[in-house]
Amino acid sequence: MSKPDPALRKQVSRIYQDHHRWLQGWLRPRVDCRHLAADLVQDVFVRVLSAPDAGNRLEAVREPRGYLATIARRLMIDYFRRARLERAWLQALAEQPEAFEISEQERLILLQTLYETDAMLAGLGRKVRRAFLLSQLDGMTYKLIGLDLGVSEVTVTRYIAKAFHHCTLYSLQAES
Repeated sequence: MSKPDPALRKQVSRIYQDHHRWLQGWLRPRVDCRHLAADLVQDVFVRVLSAPDAGNRLEAVREPRGYLATIARRLMIDYFRRARLERAWLQALAEQPEAFEISEQERLILLQTLYETDAMLAGLGRKVRRAFLLSQLDGMTYKLIGLDLGVSEVTVTRYIAKAFHHCTLYSLQAES
């Protein structure tokens, strides 16, 4: 992250001083951990500072608490999604025989890959994501996917094409 200009730092500093304590209090009961709430508050302000055209965005904000709560809510959802994904991975790993035990480094790489895949798939609609996963992970035919989703085979084809297009764009953005 490049160093923000002094005017932006002043704006964010004012909002931080005015709303930091409130935001932490707002988050604490929702995440049920004061340390996690404190971490998320810091992440909120990092997001505010690093947003494209942050100065103009802050100027346009009429309700700073609503703006901060929206960012915090999204970060909280991302955190819980990653935690749920990690628990599922650890459970699946625990159920594997010892011969399949992997190193800590391999485990971290796999978890990071799962997080990135989850973030990529989160950008798809529910039916598109389900069609894509049924096709790619379960190897279901488009006809069976259509029956499962209650849509035509042509619609499933469009869903899969949309998912592949989304994945390609996501990958290209991640590379840049």
